[in-house]
Amino acid sequence: MKIIASYNIKGGVGKTTTTVNLAYLCARQGAKVLIWDLDPQGASSFYFRVKPKIKGGVKKLFKFRTGLEEHIKGTDFINIDILPADFSYRSMDLYLDAAGKPQKKLYKLLKGVKQEYDYVFLDCPPSFFMVSESVFFASDVMLIPTIPTTLSLRTLDQILKYSDWKTLKNLKLLPFFSMVDRRKNMHRMIVDNPPKLDIHFLHTGIPYSSDIERMGLERQPISIYAPASKSAQCYKSLWEEIRLELG
Repeated sequence: MKIIASYNIKGGVGKTTTTVNLAYLCARQGAKVLIWDLDPQGASSFYFRVKPKIKGGVKKLFKFRTGLEEHIKGTDFINIDILPADFSYRSMDLYLDAAGKPQKKLYKLLKGVKQEYDYVFLDCPPSFFMVSESVFFASDVMLIPTIPTTLSLRTLDQILKYSDWKTLKNLKLLPFFSMVDRRKNMHRMIVDNPPKLDIHFLHTGIPYSSDIERMGLERQPISIYAPASKSAQCYKSLWEEIRLELG
């Protein structure tokens, strides 16, 4: 089982759209996929038309040491299940902090379903707290959607330094450009000449597109309602790159 997190400290960079679209493409290839929506806003749960409600809330997951199985919901798509988020997830840091070895808690919970799924996608909240540390520890791959702006690059540098500080050598960090608007000079300049960091950007970038914004109305992956669009093709290319990185 491979665990893939979509993470950034910043909000509004495309973490959820990345999770939804890549998980769908992965499942369409025959893999059994679980999405864990870790964001109290529950956007992934919304896109998959799953009620954002966890029986007993996040407290039951951590305090009473129950497994994930009873909270997992099916979706309308073959091979995709989801563990939805609700507003109780806003307190997840508190319960993780109270748990023994909090950095390892998400990983231990996911070990209980490793025989059921080929891939787990973590849709992460925009934070840098205990949940983030647990996500760093649990993941095999961390996708980092990065808008081509100066502040977003600064945020990426902070993530890289944190990873190095924690010496998470088994975690593969894969940044890629998201919400690229080539009408903007800065976007073109940064995408065409990526910054020199101790990490490479994936070749595929995701454009700023009205087709992607429609996901909130369509409530399904873009490859379903706009399969011929440039955005859909970019997500397919991005997923193939990630598969190669996974070996």
